[in-house]
Amino acid sequence: MTDRAFATDVVRRLREAGFEALWAGGCVRDQLLGREPDDYDVATDARPEQVQQLFKRTIAVGVSFGVVEVLGPRTPDGPIKVQVATFRSDSEYSDGRHPDAVTFSTAREDAERRDFTINGMFFEPLAERLIDYVGGEADLKAGIVRAIGDPVQRFAEDKLRLLRAVRFAARFAFTLNPGTAAAIKSMADEITVVSAERIADELRKLLTNPRRVEGVRLLEQVGLLKPILPELAATVGFPHGRPDAPTGDLWGHTLVVLERLPDAASFELAMAALLHDVGKPRTVGRTPDRYTYHGHEHVGKRLAGTVSERLRLSTAERKRIEWLVERHQYLADAPRMRHASLKPVLAHDGIRELLDLHRADAVASGRDLEAVEFCERCLRDWPPEELDPPPLITGEDLKALGIRQGPIYKRLLDAVREAQLDGVVKTKQQALDMVRRLLAEWGESTG
Repeated sequence: MTDRAFATDVVRRLREAGFEALWAGGCVRDQLLGREPDDYDVATDARPEQVQQLFKRTIAVGVSFGVVEVLGPRTPDGPIKVQVATFRSDSEYSDGRHPDAVTFSTAREDAERRDFTINGMFFEPLAERLIDYVGGEADLKAGIVRAIGDPVQRFAEDKLRLLRAVRFAARFAFTLNPGTAAAIKSMADEITVVSAERIADELRKLLTNPRRVEGVRLLEQVGLLKPILPELAATVGFPHGRPDAPTGDLWGHTLVVLERLPDAASFELAMAALLHDVGKPRTVGRTPDRYTYHGHEHVGKRLAGTVSERLRLSTAERKRIEWLVERHQYLADAPRMRHASLKPVLAHDGIRELLDLHRADAVASGRDLEAVEFCERCLRDWPPEELDPPPLITGEDLKALGIRQGPIYKRLLDAVREAQLDGVVKTKQQALDMVRRLLAEWGESTG
């Protein structure tokens, strides 16, 4: 059974039990756009306890808000799920995030409390009938994101809607209704009352969409960039290019890099593209013919970590973003680098994303792709066991030689590892001979 078929069956069973039941929200919007919905939501006048009595397998995901998840047939990815919500109207949102109380209501009242007209439509799948109380169909055809009713009130109810409006406009290549855009600009600074996790989730959705650059550009235009990513806001208007012939600002360069990423770029790669030059405003210097940014990649890594922690990203996300930001220029000299310096980076599990970032940055800066092409040839020509071979010796081998444990272990093991990657040392015996030679050169003794 497909998701659509199960969602239709849920409506059918509710209606056979005497309740009103309709598809609601995003699934209606998506099917009108000719897109396959990611999931299906059902709105009904049945109360949560009545839904739970009607369906055997349910999860009470938000009974106080009238939401019950109905589980359907199992698939390789788990059971099909449809969220069934009771028609409701909301009271005041004193925290700017959640209604203080909800009142179960009618379909019209339920539509009128939703965020945007394109998300406020219902569809009756059995009769294949659209029910539109808020003008969503007309806005969908016109390509407009418009808040339902008074935009200031809609955004005051849930400040995350400020960010969601931008994401929907970018995703569907729509424009913001002027009144809606004006309300976002006037309230943009209030986005900070929303939890970091919810903001991060919206950013993930925005940045993993192929139209990510339109979304990020719109964030800046409506004033949301500075409260969400103040480190990045510093690049707006910051000069980029030669002092005597600037080629726009650093923000514009960043947008071009973001635009040059693959459509399927991960959240970590897109975030790293946004932050790759964020250290430049803090490291800028100037000579007569050019600007300098010594160490900007290291400052950028630190700022990327600050952003990641503020957004409460996972440790894996933070580490990958930091690594990409710090290494975004590392491969520029790859054709001339020692193998010992190049191979560990090529063997990293993020190398493909690093190459995508380097390629996008090079194209945006008008540089050639020699380094990227060289690295891609290396990845084709060098097997994994040559890129990242097992170490020839370990600390146990040094201990067996009678070397006292201490910082010298790391010096010796690192030196041998570099020689191994450079192809100078190929066997364990050669590695041990190198250790003895280094000890003699350093004036160290064993035992």
